[in-house]
Amino acid sequence: MRLQLGRQLLDRQLVDVDGRLVGKVDDVEFALDDDGVPYVRTLLVGPGALGDRVGGRLGRLLVRAAERFVTDRPLDALRIPFHLVDRVDSAVRLRARADELPPSPVEDWLRRHLIERIPGAGRASG
Repeated sequence: MRLQLGRQLLDRQLVDVDGRLVGKVDDVEFALDDDGVPYVRTLLVGPGALGDRVGGRLGRLLVRAAERFVTDRPLDALRIPFHLVDRVDSAVRLRARADELPPSPVEDWLRRHLIERIPGAGRASG
C-alpha cells in the first residue's frame, strides 16, 4: 500500500481549480475511521513536511534552510484536507482556489520581502 500511495500522491504537483500551481505533495497524514481502517486525511506541503519525510541530516538541513525565510518557528507544513482533492492524474487536482488555502509560510515571506519589492510586481496577474 505504501508503494501505491507513493506513486499516486507523493511529489505530485498540486493544482487548484483554476489551474494554478499550489506546490507539491511532500507527505501525507493518515487517520483511522470508526472501523479502524486507515485513510488519507491531509496532504502536507512545504519544506517542513519534506524535511520530516527525508529525515536525518539532509531533512534537518532542508528545514533549517527554509526556516531562514520565516519568522514563526517551527516551520509548519501547509495542510490541505484530502476532501479538497477532486482527482489525481498527472497532478493532484483540488476543488479549491489557491487563495482559499492557508499560505505557505516560506512563500508568504518571499512574497513580502522579495517579490513585492520588484518594480511592477503588483501588476502581475496570478
